[in-house]
Formats: sequence, structure tokens, C-alpha cells
Amino acid sequence: MRDRLDTYLQGASYDGYTVFGAHFAHEYGESGVRFTVYAPYAHCVELIGDFNDWTSWRMERGDNGVWSIFARALTQGMLYKYRIHTADGIIDRADPFAFYAEERPDTASVVWDITRYAWQDETYLHRRTKHFDRPMSIYELHVGSWKRHADGSFYRYAELAEELIPYIREMGYTHIECMPLTEHPFDGSWGYQTSGYFAATSRYGTPDELMGFVDHCHQAGIGVILDFVPLHFVTNMHALQTFDGSYLYESADESARYTEWGTLLFDYTKPHVLSFMKSALDFWIRRYHMDGIRFDAVSGLIYRGGDPSRGVNDAGVWFLKNANFTLSQAWPDVMLIAEDSSIYPKVTAPVPYGGLGFDYKWDLGFMNDTFRYLSSGHRESDRISASTEYFYQEKYILPFSHDEVVHCKRTLLEKMPGSCAEQFAQLRTLFLYFFTHPGKKLNFMGNEFAVDHEWNEAAELDWTLLKQNEHAAFQRYFAALSALYTTRSALFATDVHPAGFCWKRADHGVFVYERSDLRKQCLLIALNFSAYTQYVVLPTGTWRSVLSSDDAVYGGNTALCLSSDGKSVILPPYCGCLLET
Repeated sequence: MRDRLDTYLQGASYDGYTVFGAHFAHEYGESGVRFTVYAPYAHCVELIGDFNDWTSWRMERGDNGVWSIFARALTQGMLYKYRIHTADGIIDRADPFAFYAEERPDTASVVWDITRYAWQDETYLHRRTKHFDRPMSIYELHVGSWKRHADGSFYRYAELAEELIPYIREMGYTHIECMPLTEHPFDGSWGYQTSGYFAATSRYGTPDELMGFVDHCHQAGIGVILDFVPLHFVTNMHALQTFDGSYLYESADESARYTEWGTLLFDYTKPHVLSFMKSALDFWIRRYHMDGIRFDAVSGLIYRGGDPSRGVNDAGVWFLKNANFTLSQAWPDVMLIAEDSSIYPKVTAPVPYGGLGFDYKWDLGFMNDTFRYLSSGHRESDRISASTEYFYQEKYILPFSHDEVVHCKRTLLEKMPGSCAEQFAQLRTLFLYFFTHPGKKLNFMGNEFAVDHEWNEAAELDWTLLKQNEHAAFQRYFAALSALYTTRSALFATDVHPAGFCWKRADHGVFVYERSDLRKQCLLIALNFSAYTQYVVLPTGTWRSVLSSDDAVYGGNTALCLSSDGKSVILPPYCGCLLET
């Protein structure tokens, strides 16, 4: 035990959750729970809970600032907190390593055996990879607003699995990315203001129920990625803020303490904070079998305040390298993904080669340039063609995420100019471009049936839209595109090889390019983003149309005209097609 504590305090631990927190144990000939917490500046720490009528049991302090107590005859589901005495007073805290918590607005930690779930996903885990040469299409999911019960209450994980998994398979997705499932006090934060880094939020069920959800996804061949927040934590006083009367997890320097969202920055100059976060990351992979971790707001870790003009944040960069190297060694088949808006180099290069060690980076430049092009009255072709000039410097995921459909940014459909019919036509062509551009794919829920209202976390998606022909047709189109993407190796096998992509034309709103798997398969994609019918001469070869965005079954007009010899095509306004030899 002492060696493991020392490793944790030195910043070298990634399994601190096996030492700290509440663990069922057999000591002194009796069964009970061992509670352990790090609070070096506390004058006294006491255990309180429903098992002792919230009276105080004094914990024993070790010489390293770790407090511990063994409580007899406790059972799963009992509530507890730590009562911490400081120079400034007494405050009751949730356990930083709690595996479960009361449902908001209550804040007590819950005793829970995190090891008892019987997993049935061995076959999936044995075959798991990072998908570098495989298709990967990710459904970004906010569990609380995908669907809700008629009374507005949340689906529990088992209910979610029953409806979501068949839908994910029907739509052709390979993975689900869950917006943060760590415990958080405020629904409106979407989970990005975390209070419990080891506690699965109780909003949607128990830890075992979440494990069951992941297990069922795996048995259906669907991977699960967790959105995770390593930059900052919530200021609520039951959580980590001035935890033991000192700035234990945050910086003592006020100028380096707060984010623009009013949350507190982790201070990665402190070794125990490194161990805390590495342990949290490992915990979600080991205990919940997550297939990937998406690191939120990575630019804020790379640069001070996320601003390159303020210089590199050496402690944050060291944390990223340390954590990613450690996790890659322990979990070589689990994806580490950076949501990074900066141009910092080698984000997806291995740490031994001077990189940050991520496997993928969100291509926010692709997303921003594409939407600026489509929303502009004067469309500049280089906004589209520019993406391939830098694309092969990193390994990218193309994101159409929740951030693009909130805060008055409008939905993807609403971003398209023109009449309703023109908006749908452009959106269909946009998604043809999206699915055929190099890079893995991520779409926020609702994009697949062209929602026409910005996302609201307080209500379910507007599924009634599928009663309207335009939205139902778009959903069919999306499913058809997904099927093509996951079955045509030219669209995914060479994502990291420049030879797998070749521009043929990029002018006057027309874009033509080839995708190849460098073996047998070659596809041609022709897109017309202009308001005029365009005549396109095809490269040498005999081509046949595989999919047209203007097909009537998808809400178009079936106006695509491929010449009888397969050497040219007439593209109607806002239409695209995919062809193969």
C-alpha cells in the first residue's frame, strides 16, 4: 500500500482508483469498506454517512497526508461524505474517487462495488483496433436528449440500449461517442463541468447499467467513445475546489486558476494531479471498456488560456505526453482523440517521435472552411480544396459536432442558403462530400435526418420530423451514404496516404476528385455546389453511377444525366454523384 501511495504522489500512477475511494474489504476478521482520501492540508478528516446517521467517525492520518478508515458491515448503495476540518472552517465533501453519486441536486457519494459486473464482450475486445485502415463513423450522443419519456424523464441505460443500438446499425454508424458521462451538477453544462471524475452520472442509471449499455453495444459490434474533460472542473464546493483548505487540485496563482467558463483549471505542475487524471482515464477504459477517449479542449492544455500568443503551457503538454504514452502502452487498441482547434504540430505523432501521442485529431479547419464556403454569397473554391493541403500532416476525424448546432449557429440545414428545396439539395451534396473526403467521420445526433431546430439539451430530438417526406428521404439518403462508406475500401483504407486522393477539378463551384484504395478500387466523386447546371467531363475510363444526391428516392429530381459511354455527366444545381468503374 505504501509503495502505491508513493507512486501516486510522485505522479507516476495510473491506477490510483485501486487505492483511493471506497473499497469493499475484509479486515480484522470482518467485512466492510475501506475509505481512503488524500487531504494533506486538512486538520482533521471524518467519515459521515447514512450508516452513522451523518455523525463523525474520525479517520486516521498517514504521514503522507492520506486519511483512511475501515467501516464494518457497510453495504452497497450507502451514502457518505468526508467532513474536512481546515483553518477556515468545516466543509463536507464528496469523495474525489467515488464510483457513484446521489442524483442531483443531492451530492453525497455512494458506496459501490465497481468490479462485480460480468462482461460478455470478449470477442469484440479481441478484435478491437484503432480503425486506421477501417471505416469509422461516429454518432455523437447526448444521452439525456436523444429520446425521453412522455413525462420528460430520462431513458435509463437499458432502455437506451434497446432503442439506440438497432438505430445505430440501421444508420450505418460504427461507434457512439457519448458526451461526458462523468458526474456533473448542472444539466445545462452538458457534462463539461465535472464534479466526479470516477463516478458515472446517476441521471441515467447505476454504474452496472452503464456497463451493460457498453457491453450490449460491443456485442452488436458498436464501439463506444467517452467524451472526457481533463482541462477544468466545476466550482461547486462539494467537489474539488480548495478541497482540503488548500489549492490541492487547482493553481495557487489566481491568474492561472480560472477558465473563461468560470470553472477551475487543473494544475498539472502538481504530481498528484497527474496521477489523478491518468488514473481517471485508465479507469474508464479498464472498468467501463471504453474503446476511445475524446479529450475536450486540448488547445487549453497546449497553450496558456488556449491562446498561442500567451505561449506554450509546458505543464499541460507534459500531461498530454505522459498520459497518452502511458495509456498507449497499457491499451494499444484504444483510441485517444484530441478536440484541438490549434495548429500545434505533431498532435497525432507518437510521443517517442516528439508528438503529443494522440491517435486522431478533430479537423476543425475542414468544418469551418466548409461551412464558410456554403454560407458565403461569393463562394471561393480554395476553401474546399485547402483541406487536402494540410490533411496528411495529422490523422483526422471530420466533425459535424454539437458545437455547430447550438448558440445561434443554426442547424446544418439552416446553414444552407436558398429555398427549402435548395437547402435540402445542398445538404445532401455536403454529406456526399463529407463521406467521401479522407478522414474518419463524426456526426451529432439529429444530423442524420436534417433537424431544423437547434439542439436543446432539455428536450428530446424532434422525431416527428420523420413524418415529413423531406426529412424521411434525407434519413434514407444518409443511411445509403453510410452503407457506401463502410463497404467501399477506397473511402477509408487510405485516409493517411496522400496517394489515395487526387483532385481532378476545383472551380466554379464544381469539385471532382478520385479516391483509391491503392489496389483495385477507384471511385470518382463529382460535386456541383453552384446554382447552375454543370457539364463535367470524366477522367479516362468507363464510369457508372453508384449514388446521386438528386435521386428522387432521397428527395431530389432524378435529373443526373450520365452519358451512355460513361465519359461525361450533367450535374443539376447543388447535386453530387459517386461513380465507379
